[in-house]
Amino acid sequence: MTNKNKKMSAQLEEQFESGRLSRRGFIRAMAALGMVASVPMVLGARHAKASAADDYDYVIIGAGSAGCALAAKLAEDPSKNILVIEAGPADTHQAIHIPVAFPQLFKTPFDWDYTSTPQQGLADNTVYIPRGRVYGGSSSINAMIYMRGHPSNYDDWASENPGWSYKELLPYFIRGEDNSRGESPVHGVGGPLSVIDQRDPNPLSTAMVAAAGEQGYPLNADFNSGNQEGFGLYQVTQKDGMRASAAGAYLYPALERDNVTIQGESLVHNLIMENGRCTGVRFESGGSIHQVQASQEVILSAGAIGSPQILMLSGIGARKDLEALGISVVRDLPGVGQNLQDHAMVPVAHECTQPVTLAAAETPEQAELFKQGMGLLTSNIGEAGGFLKLDPEATAPELQFHFAPNYFIADGAGNPEGHGFTLMPGIVGTRSAGSVRLTSSNPHAKPAIDPAILKDDHDLEVMVEGIKIARNILKGPALDEYRGAEYMPGDAVRTDDEIRDYIRNNTQTIYHPVGTCKMGPDGMSVVDSKLRVHGVRGLRVADASIMPRIINGNTNATCMVIGEKCADLIREHA
Repeated sequence: MTNKNKKMSAQLEEQFESGRLSRRGFIRAMAALGMVASVPMVLGARHAKASAADDYDYVIIGAGSAGCALAAKLAEDPSKNILVIEAGPADTHQAIHIPVAFPQLFKTPFDWDYTSTPQQGLADNTVYIPRGRVYGGSSSINAMIYMRGHPSNYDDWASENPGWSYKELLPYFIRGEDNSRGESPVHGVGGPLSVIDQRDPNPLSTAMVAAAGEQGYPLNADFNSGNQEGFGLYQVTQKDGMRASAAGAYLYPALERDNVTIQGESLVHNLIMENGRCTGVRFESGGSIHQVQASQEVILSAGAIGSPQILMLSGIGARKDLEALGISVVRDLPGVGQNLQDHAMVPVAHECTQPVTLAAAETPEQAELFKQGMGLLTSNIGEAGGFLKLDPEATAPELQFHFAPNYFIADGAGNPEGHGFTLMPGIVGTRSAGSVRLTSSNPHAKPAIDPAILKDDHDLEVMVEGIKIARNILKGPALDEYRGAEYMPGDAVRTDDEIRDYIRNNTQTIYHPVGTCKMGPDGMSVVDSKLRVHGVRGLRVADASIMPRIINGNTNATCMVIGEKCADLIREHA
């Protein structure tokens, strides 16, 4: 940063601290100064100075999508004191707020940077599993697609979990939105989360949608209307061309109240258990061990990997697995860490004959456009896509497509030089299920993560058909002026067996792990329909891990709804 920029940065910080500049205005101004470089920001969050004497009504573990929503809703009762414990730092990196930059956050301090075990369905290849380790959790490092999933997903949940049907959850989705399309029977305005039509979609994205229509596939202007099938542009969680995360929507407004505190950069070691009740949390911060008490409840919102890991470290899980690691068993719950499900996708990429792709995002011209909330820097990368059923008898689409007006190979890390575009078919009617298991009683040790990607032959065959459909769409006349040679899979991959081999060696997840603390009444369930951990008082789980079955779309919006609903369940209980 130049001396001039440093001076301007100091002036902006002074304006922000004095209240003359809003948080969003401060972030945008700083981003325009430093582009996607890491420049510290004064975001005004209050940090706890936790000690053994600290006592809160509620302690929430994890400031991700669900945890932020939960904290904000619980904070509406001014008589309750809430502590949020987050392993990562504040969302101060500018790449968090500049939409197109999110792949730059992968494998950084803002990412848990997990790697799966060797996958049987992927020729024993491993897959990278990014998870947000920052205020906002994965909503601060994701592709910002606003998607609810098919209504039948929730009705399936409700068959064993009263209160979780689509009809019962739709009001939560509606009240959480501030949708640029305005108020309707399926959309809301005035909610905390900004949901918008993309301000400046890439011409390649609109051409792909047109090509899908030309090739005979239906078009869809609103994937969240209750009807998913067809192709179109995705709505995104952005405001004025910048990311709108759960931290911005829920956490920071909650921190303006006197009854919410966040303890960042703090790793939870275990839950404190007394006579079958969870009474507090033990965590590490600044090289020291602290503990806090929760007079009402502790709520785990650490995600589909973090929540089962913390439960097992606390002696809640399968007895034989805990005893093998020398962990004292508090509650024998064999379902903890089981039922891990995820979505998976594979790239079909072409060279692009015109310089319109995101490869040109970091130029002075684009920096100027970004100041007005326009241009390539506002792209969420996965700008367009669609859903299709292969089985006409299926209740919900099994395939989802994501289109990037750029190469997106190996989570973006394998992109070649130059201009290209990528259509990624993905299995979202997932039948495969795996697990999260402890590798050690040390809370710093990463767990063994087996999402069982494409282990079920059904999932693989859906992906084979997805490749064929993606290739067909990309032949559409609307893309003629942009389409160069097929980069991947390439001309050598034609037969079904060749396509299967290609899939096994080039599949990545869509970053949607769920299900490891599933909700239900059976012996492998971890929480009941009120999100209370079976057999443990004072403890709930509220995040993606409680999903009995994975929804057939992007999971971020649903996680926020889970957080909001958990707050209502807690208030009803109180």
